[in-house]
Amino acid sequence: MTVTLSQAEFQQRRQRLLDKLAKEKQSAMAIIPSAQLQTRSRDTEFPFRQDSDFYYLTGLNEPDAVLVLAPDTELPVQLYCQPKDPQQEVWHGRRMGVAHAVDRLGVDIAHPIDDLDEHLWHLLDGVHSVYTDHSKLEFLQHCQSIAAELRAEGKRGAQPPRAWLDLAPWLHQWRLTKSAAELDMMREAARISVAAHRRAMQFVEPGRFEYQVVAELHHEFAMQGAAGPAYGTICGSGDNACILHYTENSAQLRHGDLLLIDAGAEYQGYAGDITRTFPVSGRFSDAQRQVYDIVLRAQEAALATVKPKSTLMRAQDAAAEVITAGLIELGILSGSVKKHMEQASYRRFLIHGIGHWLGLDVHDVGDHQQPDKTTPFAPGMVITIEPGVYIPADAHDVAEQWRGIGIRIEDDLVITADGYENLTADVPKTIAEIEAWMQSK
Repeated sequence: MTVTLSQAEFQQRRQRLLDKLAKEKQSAMAIIPSAQLQTRSRDTEFPFRQDSDFYYLTGLNEPDAVLVLAPDTELPVQLYCQPKDPQQEVWHGRRMGVAHAVDRLGVDIAHPIDDLDEHLWHLLDGVHSVYTDHSKLEFLQHCQSIAAELRAEGKRGAQPPRAWLDLAPWLHQWRLTKSAAELDMMREAARISVAAHRRAMQFVEPGRFEYQVVAELHHEFAMQGAAGPAYGTICGSGDNACILHYTENSAQLRHGDLLLIDAGAEYQGYAGDITRTFPVSGRFSDAQRQVYDIVLRAQEAALATVKPKSTLMRAQDAAAEVITAGLIELGILSGSVKKHMEQASYRRFLIHGIGHWLGLDVHDVGDHQQPDKTTPFAPGMVITIEPGVYIPADAHDVAEQWRGIGIRIEDDLVITADGYENLTADVPKTIAEIEAWMQSK
C-alpha cells in the first residue's frame, strides 16, 4: 500500500503561512532552510533526513535548499535548491533540479541555491520582520550578516529588517493537528510498526542477541515500504529495560528475562512508536506478571481519560495513581496512595512522562508554551500513551524478586470527536495475548 501527500496539501500549508505573514502590522517574510548532510566519519555522511518543518512546507527531501515566503512580492513562494549536476549525481544520487521544482512542488519560482545570498540582499531590503527557525543559529546568523550589509548601505536608502522572529511557534501549533491525509500516513506508519513488533515477538528466544531482534524489526520495516526506523530502536533485555533510551542492543537474551522493545517505522516522514515488553522464554514469571499487570492497568486508566478537551497531564495522573497503588500492594512502596501522589515519590519507578505528541517527529512539536502538558486534546491530534515501571537490579532496598524488571507499554492514538482511535492495537498486549502469540510460531 502506497500512501502519499498531494502537492495541493503542501501548497495549502504554504498559503496558510503566507496569509499569516500578510496579516502582520508591518511587512514580513519567512525563510526556512532544509537540513544538511551530517558527517558520519571523515568523508562519509549519515543517511539524509529532512528537517521536519521544511518538509512540512515543501515535501522536498533534498539537502541544500531554502524556502522563502515573501507575500509582498510578485512571486511569493520561492525555492532555492541544488541545480542538476550529472557529475555530482553519479556520486551522490539524482537531484530534482531547478527546472522541475515549479511543476513537482507547486512553488512560484525556483533558483539555484548559490543565488540565495544575492537574492536575499534584495528581498530583505524594506522588510520589517523576518521569521525563521531560531534553533538553526548558524543559518540565522548568516541571514543577519546579509542584513548587516544592508545596514552599511543605509545612506543609499537601503532598509534592513528591524525584527528577527522565531517561526517555530506558528508552524508547530499547526503541525499539532493532522489533516485527513496526514492521518492516513500515520496509520500506514503504525501498520508497518505493528507488523514488525508481531514478527519480533515470534523471533525471540533464549540465546539470540538483542541486535538480531533489531535486525528483524528493521527488515520488516523495509519489506513493508518504510524508509527505516523513526528513531533509535530500543531493544533491552533483563536489566537493560530499565535504561530508557538503551540503544546498545548487544546483550544475549536469557531464559527468564523480559525483553522491552521500543521501535517504530518512519513512513513518508511520519513516525510510528510502539513499546511492548514480553518474556524471552514465552511465559511470564509470577513476579513479572504482577508488575506487568500494574503497568497494563495503568495504561487502561490513562486511555480512559483520552478524549477531546482532556490532557496528557490528566492521563499522567490516572496512570500514576494506578502504579502507586500497585507498588504499595507489592510492598515496593509503603504508606498511602495520597501521600505518594502528593510527594510524587512514585517517580522513582515511573521515571518519564505518560506520553507525547507524534507526527513528523517521534517526539513531535506542539507544547511550545505548554511545558506542563496541559494542551487540551482536539480531534486530529496524535499522541502516545506509555506508562512504565522500572526497578533496576541495584535497587537494594527493594525485594530481590522485583529487581531487574523494566516494563513499558506504548500505543499510538488519534484523538477523535468522542474519544480516540488506537492505531497500534493489533500488537498483542495482554499477558494471555502475548503468551499465545509467542507460542503460535
